[in-house]
Amino acid sequence: MDRSHRESTAAPRAAESGGGWRPEPTQRGSRPVPATSAVRQKDDADAGRRTYAAGMRLHPLAADGLIAAALTTVAVLLGTEAVAQGWPALDPLAWTLVALLTLPLVLRTRAPVTVCLAVHACWALYITLDYWPVVGSFGPMLAVYTVAAQRPTRTAAACAALLAGVWIYAGLRSDSGAMASVAGQAVGFPLVLWRFGYVARRTGELTLRLRAEQADRARREVAEERVRIARELHDVVAHHIAVINVQAGLARFVFRSDARTARDALDTIEGASGEALAELRRMLGLLRADGVQGADGAPAPGLDQLDEMVTRVRTGGVGVRLRVTGTPRPLPPGVQLCVYRVVQEALTNVLKHAPGADAAVELAYRAGEVTVSVTDGGPAGGPDPVTPAEGGGHGLIGMRERAKLYGGTIAVGPRSEGGFGVRLTLPTPVQVARRGDSVRE
Repeated sequence: MDRSHRESTAAPRAAESGGGWRPEPTQRGSRPVPATSAVRQKDDADAGRRTYAAGMRLHPLAADGLIAAALTTVAVLLGTEAVAQGWPALDPLAWTLVALLTLPLVLRTRAPVTVCLAVHACWALYITLDYWPVVGSFGPMLAVYTVAAQRPTRTAAACAALLAGVWIYAGLRSDSGAMASVAGQAVGFPLVLWRFGYVARRTGELTLRLRAEQADRARREVAEERVRIARELHDVVAHHIAVINVQAGLARFVFRSDARTARDALDTIEGASGEALAELRRMLGLLRADGVQGADGAPAPGLDQLDEMVTRVRTGGVGVRLRVTGTPRPLPPGVQLCVYRVVQEALTNVLKHAPGADAAVELAYRAGEVTVSVTDGGPAGGPDPVTPAEGGGHGLIGMRERAKLYGGTIAVGPRSEGGFGVRLTLPTPVQVARRGDSVRE
């Protein structure tokens, strides 16, 4: 065993250079770039770099397969030298064990501990049959390195101790007269492998943390840029509204005395309003570039889609009844959207917090206001309902904010007769209440 261990001094280098687990390198150009109005161009460039990098990297399983093939080749070449080194020639059983010592390394990154135990068991059997131990030493050493690179310190220490134990066993089986050297190798090699694996694991963790920090920084910079865009939007729209206000006052003042001046003022109003709308659409389109629902230009949902929403909820297992009272009339789009979202959130809470309950949606048109209520009877056979989303969610907060935005009121809470209820009341413009005219925002 003395010469076997002396000649195996190259083993750590083979294991180190054998392509053990390494953290994926950080992509070039991953340094966050301040967001600009060309957000879409930046996303396309990043996608192109990711595609290129993915094409240049080997799949981990393919890389491990190449490493296992290389170690198998090295073991076969060493096996042919066994007789020259004074050891028995390798027979079919020995070659089978050599294959079992290296080929399982294909799965070393997927099941490192299992592979480590398997190759050490095969190596111990190989040594017991009095074959040259050096031939089978590379697989166990790489397996220990992989465990150290991917598993906690305690697990890596146990596998390193297993390698040291089998190494000592090989020295005893070879009747070596230099056990001190064997013992030194049994301690030194596992420690070196564990150290390299630990450094690789820490490097990988730091790389992942760095990527997360870079992504967070990029998100913050995008948010800051969008705040700046929102301020620009405010300035642009405020400017155009001021122009419209002045020209509208001029047109009203000269409407009867100077028709040409009035027409010019109206033309200015038309141009300023068109520019304001175009700028508004352009900037909102950019702010919604993250794939927010509705960014595709589809119209906002309104009361005419309540039936469709109720049907969808019914398919989810909730018996929903929709009732409309009063004379339906056109309402401003913002009011319709507010009512729709509140009903949607209330029915979602029924699905989440009152499974098996029946719900009722009542939409009432009254003079100067519209009221919608959503009630349920509570979960079938369950305890009294608790206010949903009050602890950590934002559903009820969103309802209240929407009601406040349109000058309405909302009442949310358990009902005395059981179950839960939401009642929203929104004022409607006087013109709409009296004539049913459509008010456009």
